Amino acid sequence: MRLFIAINFTEDIKKTLITTMHDLKTKGVTGTYSPAKNLHMTLVFIGELPSADPVKEVMKSIPFSPFHLTLTELGNFGDILWAGAKGGQKLKEYDKSLRTALDAAGIRYDKKKFEPHITLVRKASNVRPQGIRLPRTEMMVEKISLMKSDRKDGQMVYTEIFSVGGKKS
Repeated sequence: MRLFIAINFTEDIKKTLITTMHDLKTKGVTGTYSPAKNLHMTLVFIGELPSADPVKEVMKSIPFSPFHLTLTELGNFGDILWAGAKGGQKLKEYDKSLRTALDAAGIRYDKKKFEPHITLVRKASNVRPQGIRLPRTEMMVEKISLMKSDRKDGQMVYTEIFSVGGKKS
């Protein structure tokens, strides 16, 4: 199964991102837009594993406390247009702990440096659109999710299969 660890968004964040993508379209930015239902922020891309259990154990072993996440600005990596985000020291520390624990458990993952962002458009025709501003929107990150990625009818479908944090009832 194809796995990644991510932050899923509140409705307010999703609305801001969807509105921003609509604004980009009206400014003539073409490319492959991320489906609204797939908007998330990847912390670690793991890739193919026969079982999610080792990753679940790693996630359980890392202390998690909620933190604020704020959308910041639009940016790009080559022809990928993204929305930036800041989560402060708690996000940085959690990401570092997560990677350290994955390494200790011998779980392979994509070692690219973590740059907090949400992919909006791939193969964007314009990565510096004028007059588009990302409204400052924030949320409290209450949980971290282990996601499974499947291709169905030519579309990527992301499903949460495990999480840490969350409000206890």
